[in-house]
Amino acid sequence: MRLIVIGGDAAGMSAASQARRLLKPGDLDIAAFERGEYTSYSACGIPYWVGGLVDGPDGLIARDPAAHRANGIEVHTGHEVTGIDLRSRTVTVRSSGADRTESFDHLVYAAGATPVRPAWADTPAKGIFGVQTLGDAAALQEWLEPGRDTAVVIGAGYIGVEMAEALQRRGLRVTLVERAGQPMSTVDPDMGALVADSIRGLGIALRTGVTVQGLETADGQVRAVVTDDGVLPADVVVLGLGVRPNTALADAAGLPLGVTGALATDLRQRVTGPDGIVEGVWAAGDCTQVTHLVSGRPAHIPLGTHANKQGRVAGINIGGGYATFPGVIGTAITKICDLEVARTGLSSKEAEAAGFRYVTATVESTNRAGYFPGAVPMTVKVIAEKDTGLLLGAQIVGRAEAAKRIDAFAVAVWNRMTVTEMTALDLGYAPPYAPVWDPVLIAARKAGDAL
Repeated sequence: MRLIVIGGDAAGMSAASQARRLLKPGDLDIAAFERGEYTSYSACGIPYWVGGLVDGPDGLIARDPAAHRANGIEVHTGHEVTGIDLRSRTVTVRSSGADRTESFDHLVYAAGATPVRPAWADTPAKGIFGVQTLGDAAALQEWLEPGRDTAVVIGAGYIGVEMAEALQRRGLRVTLVERAGQPMSTVDPDMGALVADSIRGLGIALRTGVTVQGLETADGQVRAVVTDDGVLPADVVVLGLGVRPNTALADAAGLPLGVTGALATDLRQRVTGPDGIVEGVWAAGDCTQVTHLVSGRPAHIPLGTHANKQGRVAGINIGGGYATFPGVIGTAITKICDLEVARTGLSSKEAEAAGFRYVTATVESTNRAGYFPGAVPMTVKVIAEKDTGLLLGAQIVGRAEAAKRIDAFAVAVWNRMTVTEMTALDLGYAPPYAPVWDPVLIAARKAGDAL
């Protein structure tokens, strides 16, 4: 048999590696095609490379092409798959301007996602960057030479706030522009307000409720960002407007897309559509849609954690084993300098859209016993289903040791616990690590009271 993998990052190479563990080269030939230069790297680490906190690009690479080849996977970088023919079971591959045809028995579509790039950003002028790949980050690093001291980051989601911090660490004056009324729109407005206050307290100029209308350029490079609230000077512009599933190639081949615009799969990562399973075709990573286990709805949530798990599931099944990927609950975490932000499950807006009746409870607590050195405040918000008390979601904004507490909430959401059940959880306690009533327990208890 022959397996072809489209995309050489987390999902694709996880699938290839797992299939190779189960089937020897004599039983399964594996060829992976990656249009970029790198394989198996952490795109999530790019802001920390740009900010000088970690080394790159090599420091962000888990396994380079040579390592994959040593494991019996035929990796081709600088090769772009430009066509899929399901009837003939072939793909068209382009390299150095020449096309060739490769056959497959199994195909893993792991093309990832593409950054949202508005029409006004389509200009030959230099100084405008997305940060989706290591190549993007390398180009940005090269551009940030002495003399460039003003940056505008457009979009205040996860990548936007992380890049704003990174550029500020590099000594640039940073303006962060967001069309919505708050940064981090994946958390509720009251929690987003805490994030906004902290961002401004760091010296980053946050402009919310502002729409970008275009760019001003001169001498072949960007000079300013034009908004409906004025013109913002810029030596560098970073786009943090999110991503879309990279499914154009799949769509052109007739592979069915889900309601999110991403590829729909079954629990085993087999591509599915109205006519059932597409035999021998698998998909994983940011190009796929997932099931949100709380709302029960399809969702597109691009994260490296999901991509690696889905790729592993696909590889096990291709290799003759059995594995499933049940879905996600929307857990996410980030930091802006010393501020930590985390969420899991549904936000209030998402709970309402899903048809839940719910209550919320918000508490102020500390990361350690109040009398212990280093105790700092955090805010925890819990969303629970009215009547049943089922935990629907949680959000945390705080500083040291705050955000990883979201994992306790994530486990509770995953296992469909009620907030009343959560109040009896046997969480670890010692003054250097938590108050005698951990913030997780206090928030659950207050939600129980609200019921």
